[in-house]
Amino acid sequence: MDPTLLSILITLAKIFGFTFALVLLLVAYSVYAERRVAAAMQDRVGPNRTGPFGLLQPIADGLKFVLKEDFTPGHVRKFYFWLAPALVMVPALITVAVIPFGSEVAVPWLEEPIKLVIADINVGPLFIFAIASLSVYGIVLAGWSSNSKYPFLGGVRSSAQMISYEISMGLSLIPVLLIMGELNLNDIVRYQSENGWLLFPVLWNHEGFSTSLEAWALWVPAMIAFIIFTVSIFAETNRTPFDLPECETELVAGYHTEYSSMKFALFFLGEYAAMIVGSGLIVTLFFGGWSLPFGWDQSIMEANGGASPWWLGLAHVGVFLAKVICFILFFIAIRWTVPRFRYDQLMKLGWVIFFELALVNIFIAAGIKMLFRN
Repeated sequence: MDPTLLSILITLAKIFGFTFALVLLLVAYSVYAERRVAAAMQDRVGPNRTGPFGLLQPIADGLKFVLKEDFTPGHVRKFYFWLAPALVMVPALITVAVIPFGSEVAVPWLEEPIKLVIADINVGPLFIFAIASLSVYGIVLAGWSSNSKYPFLGGVRSSAQMISYEISMGLSLIPVLLIMGELNLNDIVRYQSENGWLLFPVLWNHEGFSTSLEAWALWVPAMIAFIIFTVSIFAETNRTPFDLPECETELVAGYHTEYSSMKFALFFLGEYAAMIVGSGLIVTLFFGGWSLPFGWDQSIMEANGGASPWWLGLAHVGVFLAKVICFILFFIAIRWTVPRFRYDQLMKLGWVIFFELALVNIFIAAGIKMLFRN
């Protein structure tokens, strides 16, 4: 087969397999998990009637959205009103392209192994920031085009919130890039596979556990970066305790008050897709992505004569998904545990605390790197 055609077919298979089959399935069952975890935390039963243990509930929810009347109020600006849900959903799915969901899989009839990432580009974090920032336009357009005061206030709140925390989030990433010396997400995972995870820099081999003083010195700025980055992801995805753009007690439902049927569902799916991408990015940057802990990948390859066994690539996919699911459950637990911030508290946290802390953290990481280089 022509190599170019083969490359296109493999890329299409990765797009449909990872983006549409896996991520959208995760989105559907994240909603189910959210309802079950919330019910458990509130001592309720939760959805348990549709299928065994309620596992078919996401399908029932999807059918309900499809069959509902697609109503568009007469007073809205229709073109922008219809465009806004797509602008929220599509960027979240595009950013999935640069997140490595596994290492490599060797296929017998192919000369080179298949990399388990859709687009292995050298500016992965910058690509995610650039594309993810487009979703704020969808929320602003939804609020403005609804021609109603509550959606408009929700859109304004959301744009202020997302711009405020994008700065802290970007600054918090710089120490990580200083430590890794890479902008390619696959290379960042490989670095952690060989040197220990950024937040758990311990290796284990036949000689026992090993670590380094430099790794633990850099653990301090890495942990500060992790806290700022994770909290900023909460703010970027409008999740509780940062859900002020759609808080019911003040704004009815915020920017999507006037939406119904599948257009409302797209906002809903966009939020969960952004949460999954955020979880994937946190896992990739701070918890070794698809790699096993303690540098076990290297031990397995050494035991196999320096080559990667065929099953290791598939095991890496399972490891990556397990880590992402843990973080999704963490997002859900926080939502049903922590109360909502006041708006002035939210702004103070972003501009007065995180912004300054992220700036200082860059100098701490750079100082430690210089100290150990000399």
